[in-house]
Amino acid sequence: MEIALILGGLLALLLTGMPIFAALGLASLGVLAVYEGKIASMADTVFASLDNPLLATIPMFAFMAHIMIKARVVDDLYDMANKLVGHVKGGLGFATILSCTIFATISGSSVATALTIGSIAIPQMQRFRYRPRDTYGIIAAGGTLGILIPPSGPMILYAIVTNASIGALFLAGLVPGLLMAAIFAVFSWFQANAHGETVGQDWVGTREVLRALRKSVWAVLMPPVVLGGIYLGVFTAAEAAAVGAVYALLVAVLAYRNVSFRDLVDCGYQTLRTSAMLFMIIAAAALLGHAVTIIRLPAQLMEAVTALGLSQTGFIVAVMIAVFILGMFLETIAIILITTPIILPALTALDIDPVWYGVMLMINLELALITPPVGMNLFVIKGVTGAPLSEIMRGAAPYVALLIAGLFVIWAFPELSLWLPRSAGFGR
Repeated sequence: MEIALILGGLLALLLTGMPIFAALGLASLGVLAVYEGKIASMADTVFASLDNPLLATIPMFAFMAHIMIKARVVDDLYDMANKLVGHVKGGLGFATILSCTIFATISGSSVATALTIGSIAIPQMQRFRYRPRDTYGIIAAGGTLGILIPPSGPMILYAIVTNASIGALFLAGLVPGLLMAAIFAVFSWFQANAHGETVGQDWVGTREVLRALRKSVWAVLMPPVVLGGIYLGVFTAAEAAAVGAVYALLVAVLAYRNVSFRDLVDCGYQTLRTSAMLFMIIAAAALLGHAVTIIRLPAQLMEAVTALGLSQTGFIVAVMIAVFILGMFLETIAIILITTPIILPALTALDIDPVWYGVMLMINLELALITPPVGMNLFVIKGVTGAPLSEIMRGAAPYVALLIAGLFVIWAFPELSLWLPRSAGFGR
């Protein structure tokens, strides 16, 4: 009963619109005050949670994303994808998903991917007679790739909470991310061809395609530089973040030459804001983890799992259903930081690989971005287009089913997510 009251109170605070760090901190403060009779341990818990060198990856990846967005690299990226496959009927959807896939490796954010690519792609697709709702669905689904394809911000937070390897998680998310991108692209092609009014663009010629490839080469090379270095063991995930930030800075200043000193200062300021927000959330999540340990919530969960005789499959299904329901009402970061400390001991006891579970969690969180009533990508598209939310939801509905199918595939075939990190030397 007490646990239900605590979790219910926490969810109520979050649903009021209170900032995540404030809701987590307030709930933790209440638990510590009631069950320990003091809050002196809060300072030590907060300090320990922030005394982690892995946190350096957050500002560096954030700076990399802000710089590349400010340099308008995405314009060349979309132009390249469009000229490459846009002449095929239904190819513009392919081009949009391809742009989302590459941009996801730059931004690490689903909302940023949907907003940036959507503002460019939606007018273009409407010009070539894509049904509006099909257009909205492609952008909503393509945007979700930002939290599965590395470098993913939510994946970094999950790694920090679980002490899993960020490098292993990044590599584990790559194949599932590309798989989901391919599924989205193929579906968008069938959907466009089933709708008779959709037309292809004129073929611009090989020379124009090569010119577009040359212009976009800096964006296309970023994933091999960052992830290739991790896979080959050239540098760690933290070092990869630094390499990515320096790479983005050199591209913006030397290759594009469209970023002023004022722009760099603005990117630094935005990075500072993003990092400070995430650090506050991480500190508050550590307090919550400490609080739930005090009330023995993880231990009680393990006792319940043992009493019910749940297998790996039963436990994963139960957790995935719970995360899916939470995703309808809470943001992805809140879901990670609330659920992970509670279920982590059960994952260990049931011998569930935290990297594999982390990939499935990310796919489930992708669902949260396109399911009402709090699907962030749906509201981003509404903000870009002014379209009715019901029309956007109708467009996104088929991709919800595709994501659920993708989640099932990753559950049924764990090696799809685990073979790459294991081949790179990341053991369990």
